[in-house]
Amino acid sequence: MKIRVINGPNLNLLGTREPHVYGYTTLGDIEGLLGYEAREYGVEIEFFQYNHEGDIIECIHEAARENCDGLILNPGAYTHYSYAIRDAIAATGIPTVEVHLSNIHSREDFRKESVIAPVCLGQISGLGAVSYSAALFALVKKLSEEGAENCRPD
Repeated sequence: MKIRVINGPNLNLLGTREPHVYGYTTLGDIEGLLGYEAREYGVEIEFFQYNHEGDIIECIHEAARENCDGLILNPGAYTHYSYAIRDAIAATGIPTVEVHLSNIHSREDFRKESVIAPVCLGQISGLGAVSYSAALFALVKKLSEEGAENCRPD
């Protein structure tokens, strides 16, 4: 099983970016944790981070061409308005879990809406780095039980 983790804009600044909101955990820390957990699950995992919308879309398209089984996606601010990223997920049909470090539903009004969540298996937010661990666990479980072809959002 192969899972791709894609992080959007400004997530390369984790650890120093608004630590009162996002904490002091770096993106490297999260990748290390998920890499360890993926090995425990017997899953191949790869990590990407882009500050540009088109790069995220290309990464999703590439995941489809490479027969990636699932995606964990933190689209950052693109969560709230990127119909292009939403359409890439829908077009490729790759089972995706949307993640956020902070609880987007308890923040500013504009952050409460995700245009991406409706084409994802689910959304996990507010647990800090554990959001990624929970997404990996859920994705591996869903893919193992149902198979990628039967693991599309309703």
